[in-house]
Amino acid sequence: MNKSEEVEYCNLELRFDRRHIQELIKELIQEGYSLYWSENEAQFVISIRTGRKLVKLKFQRTGSGFKLVGDYMIRDPKLAEWMEKLIENTRGHAVVKRFKDRQILIENILFGEVIRLVEISGYRQRVLYQKGTPMTEQEMIRLYESQEGEQRLLLCRLETDDELEKLHEAVQSGNDKAAAACKKRLEELSLELFRMEW
Repeated sequence: MNKSEEVEYCNLELRFDRRHIQELIKELIQEGYSLYWSENEAQFVISIRTGRKLVKLKFQRTGSGFKLVGDYMIRDPKLAEWMEKLIENTRGHAVVKRFKDRQILIENILFGEVIRLVEISGYRQRVLYQKGTPMTEQEMIRLYESQEGEQRLLLCRLETDDELEKLHEAVQSGNDKAAAACKKRLEELSLELFRMEW
């Protein structure tokens, strides 16, 4: 990890079960963090003390599991490194912004893998890395000028939610074939969503 002064984690999509959250709490305690947690019908919250700051990780209930939600600004390098391992290990989705020396590096992560890396210095923006083939300029213009774009985006989001639920059920039941099919479809949907939303 680049030792940045601040790292912001946005649009997180990380899924967990209760046992995994308990393991996360143990890990954080072993790392030497002072923390406490609370739970209600809607969410599970882990509050982590980093110096004078308090980072509250919010896990929203989703059926039989939990989903990490919210945006988090982390200034503690060790906690930021832990968060990135978490995104990678859960094959989660996130937008990670690293702020250092009047420069911002933005990573778009899908399934734990960086698919786009952009550097912003002052008013200049430079794409350092992009996975896959982006839509052409003409396709983007046509999409934005029509209502089709909004409908396609909505349908794509709904299908993504459905596939995530199917994947969760397949993993819970140990159906590797169904899980692999869901992951493949989710990768396609995520790339399509990313191209439409960027």
